[in-house]
Amino acid sequence: MPKDSYLVGLIGSGIGPSLSPALHEREADRQGLRYLYRLIDIEVLGVPPQRVGDLVRAARELGFDGLNITHPCKQLVIEHLDALSPQAEALGAVNTVVFEDGGRAVGHNTDVTGFAASFARGLPDVSLERVVQLGAGGAGAAVAHATLTLGAERVTVVDAMPERAADLADTLNRHFGRGRAAAASPDRLAGLLGAADGIVHATPTGMAAHPGLPFPAELLHPGLWVAEVVYRPLETELLRTARALGCATLDGGGMAVFQAVDAFRLFTGREPDSARMLAEFAALTDVMAAPQ
Repeated sequence: MPKDSYLVGLIGSGIGPSLSPALHEREADRQGLRYLYRLIDIEVLGVPPQRVGDLVRAARELGFDGLNITHPCKQLVIEHLDALSPQAEALGAVNTVVFEDGGRAVGHNTDVTGFAASFARGLPDVSLERVVQLGAGGAGAAVAHATLTLGAERVTVVDAMPERAADLADTLNRHFGRGRAAAASPDRLAGLLGAADGIVHATPTGMAAHPGLPFPAELLHPGLWVAEVVYRPLETELLRTARALGCATLDGGGMAVFQAVDAFRLFTGREPDSARMLAEFAALTDVMAAPQ
């Protein structure tokens, strides 16, 4: 039977501006729960990402019910967990850890379902024949799986680390079937985008701490849809440039909300109100965007 008091947290770097605490706590308030969501910022603590296992163990010992995990720890945390959900195991990335009765730490990935729900809601009618994805890290693995689950015929993964792109493409082909994914180096991006239906951007470029465009603006064209994973700021330079050209676009807000919806369900065993959480997110981002 679900209890009525929860302690959860977020482990990552530079997470001070995260909206996850407010999203989770406000939904919990509306359900009559006591719910504390704490930020565990490795940058503030001066702890390297490789020490994520120590933080997970400390949280378990302190009585946390679960943790969200974000950049740069989504892959590093896996070796410190007792079990993985099938989806997290297939991805090789975890963004949600649940401490089960008996103390077992079980890793899940709600980025996949979060991105899929957001994409289906925000870009329901776009072509998915040829998709390019920029970024093959923890978030990249999740959104590539989601894109293929949504029906993409082929996803070409581009990453500054070619071996990482190749590893992700191999994983995708094992999971979805040979030929569904390929890897490419950044110097091929111009040709790939010229022939693509859309691009999924899954690198940190565009975040408040990493402003700018992930590739030259002239590679965009009006026939391309553009989906963004970054949500702080909600309108990245990439999205602003793409919209000005007439591209269909999807910001990272929906993924942020729907992955939180799924994480809340895992932490509490209760059904969150996704429409209410979307409205809360919109209100929070309006406040953040308002002139001070």
